[in-house]
Amino acid sequence: MQRYFVDSLDYPTAVITGDDARHIARVMRMKENDQVIIVADKKAYVASITSLGDEGVTVQVQEAVEREVELPVDVTIACGLPKGDKLDLVIQKATELGMTGFIPFEADRSIVKWEAKKWTKKQERFEKIAKEAAEQSHRTVIPHVHSLLSFKDLVKVSETFDVVLICDEEEAKKSERIRFADHIKTVYDNKSILLVFGPEGGLARHEVERLVENGASAVTLGPRILRAETAPLYALAAISYEYE
Repeated sequence: MQRYFVDSLDYPTAVITGDDARHIARVMRMKENDQVIIVADKKAYVASITSLGDEGVTVQVQEAVEREVELPVDVTIACGLPKGDKLDLVIQKATELGMTGFIPFEADRSIVKWEAKKWTKKQERFEKIAKEAAEQSHRTVIPHVHSLLSFKDLVKVSETFDVVLICDEEEAKKSERIRFADHIKTVYDNKSILLVFGPEGGLARHEVERLVENGASAVTLGPRILRAETAPLYALAAISYEYE
């Protein structure tokens, strides 16, 4: 069954609007009594279509889908702006892997610079990618795509998380290093994790040092150097393996 997120549920009915309503009527060509899955307030329900109109598609809830699909810990990914469309891939795949939030930030080594007008369009695109990936992977949460931050603002935001881990390629070059899996095993009692990644070339040393001064821990993802778009997915897969 197709899955759609709704803003609210006026039990036992809900209204699907916007692009999703048009998708149901024009692409899927659904009719009354056809069934869909709706997601509201982090819960999924089987629902039956009762009417299709200009205001949207009205459905009636039949039963809740009792299946836990979310990671037991909230994981937010912070990425220094990379080149090209790499963030499209990161957001899509990280959503499939359980990410709950995404923070893009302007790192010292970020080559690209996005103006406010350009960022608005980018953010809309990222939000659409996250929504579609959440539907495809049967999530009950659409990851929140934050506004573009400066590095200074990222440091402030990091203070709101229980655990902050900096995935630093320089840590991978050390002969003695703590495994990422061992770091993850020490944060079981925490509810939120922020994973920070640099752009191509990694984070500048002063950025790592500033985050560490603010309570973050620098960690390695193994002995190999990963691409900017690969590292976040590796880390999320490792967290999923450990927690699930």
